[in-house]
Amino acid sequence: MKNMTEGSITKNILYFSIPMLLGNFFQQFYNIVDSIVVGRFVGKEALGAVGIAFPVMFLIIALIMGATTGSMILIAQFYGAKKMDALRRMVDTTYIFLFLMSIIATIAGLLLSPYILQILKTPDSIYQGAKTYIDIMFIGMLPLFGYNGLSALMRGVGDSKTPLYLLVIAAILNVFLDILFVAHFRWGIAGASWATVISQGVSFVFGVIILFQKKSILSIRLKMYFDKALFSKSIAIGIPSGVQQMAVALGMMALTRIVNGFGTNAIAAYAAAGRIDAFAMMPAMNFSMALSTFTGQNIGANKIDRVKKGLTSTLFMSTVFCLIITTIIMVFGKNLVSMFNSDPDVISIGNEYLVIVSAFYVVFSIMFIYNGLLRGVGDTFIPMIITIFSLWAIRIPTSAILSGFMGTKGIWFGIPIAWLIGAVFSSIYYYTGRWKTKIAIRNFQTVSIMNEEAIIEEQEPLI
Repeated sequence: MKNMTEGSITKNILYFSIPMLLGNFFQQFYNIVDSIVVGRFVGKEALGAVGIAFPVMFLIIALIMGATTGSMILIAQFYGAKKMDALRRMVDTTYIFLFLMSIIATIAGLLLSPYILQILKTPDSIYQGAKTYIDIMFIGMLPLFGYNGLSALMRGVGDSKTPLYLLVIAAILNVFLDILFVAHFRWGIAGASWATVISQGVSFVFGVIILFQKKSILSIRLKMYFDKALFSKSIAIGIPSGVQQMAVALGMMALTRIVNGFGTNAIAAYAAAGRIDAFAMMPAMNFSMALSTFTGQNIGANKIDRVKKGLTSTLFMSTVFCLIITTIIMVFGKNLVSMFNSDPDVISIGNEYLVIVSAFYVVFSIMFIYNGLLRGVGDTFIPMIITIFSLWAIRIPTSAILSGFMGTKGIWFGIPIAWLIGAVFSSIYYYTGRWKTKIAIRNFQTVSIMNEEAIIEEQEPLI
């Protein structure tokens, strides 16, 4: 656990971000290995199938993020305020909720996967591979929810190192299983999906064991209690963030539907470039998450000035990282895409995507950093509105319209245009100062809950 309410602001945020950055590096690394192995050993149709499946799985991860965002914020604030009893009840409640959600997601996903692929206008040449990949991933919902839930709660108390260790385990195992299942056993796209599910399951089990051995307050217990008051509060905070993430995921699916209209080469190129793009955006997203935790803890400790200074410091660090990454992609874009597939058309379209989008990574970073601060405060409603507006009122219509005149280039230009709108509105909202009112409200509500629940009657454990 890390106390971020004291000491150097820049060091606190940077040192907290580095393990997350390394962790996400390994996560994206094994996602990339999935795509490279599939693209090289199975073909561009299989690579396209993985690409189509990605936004569907991102939608599920969005559900997890929505379920854990409110919990993470409350845990960070309880930890900063030294309210350990409330923190423990919030942990129990989150685990119970995630378990039930994982079961529901598995059943619903297996039943709805054919209809999802039809909505995405999946070509016949890719349909069966995409369905196989998605169905196996839905079978693995429990470890997926479990791992992401553990990681979110750990970050809430300032622990970004343990999630890194778990991701390293998952990444190394996933690479080994990818090569074994796909390249050696020739299981095709099913091998890649089983490699991912198994590696996530092993990582989740290791996470549970590590917390138990540390006797951590975050440990999963045999007897856990569901706190309705804290659950309601976490959902009230988390719903806007969850809706925001789901809107992003559905937007990715809508964009995929547009891309699918341009054929297999465009689908495969989008899958390859999308993997590189996700890799490149990691620093901004990690700095945003670090700022959320930093903000939550300092709000709990009533140190608002540190929150403002944290924003400035995070914007600077994230901008530096983004400029370096943009330069690398501009120079080596074609080489990066060619790792996934050697088809000249796939490489050309994929590089076209990277050149257009990477030029605006700094804008993406600015948008994410401001939203990260607002999430840490607990003010998640406005970021939700801004995200939905920039995505559905700007990105999707712009991409659809421009694609009619410019082909795939038009689709790609819609992405940075939406980022620009989102960054402008997020920064304007921050400088209005209305988030300070939200701080006062959140602190008052937190204190109220603690006072009202100071004496708790013994309850029967739900699990």
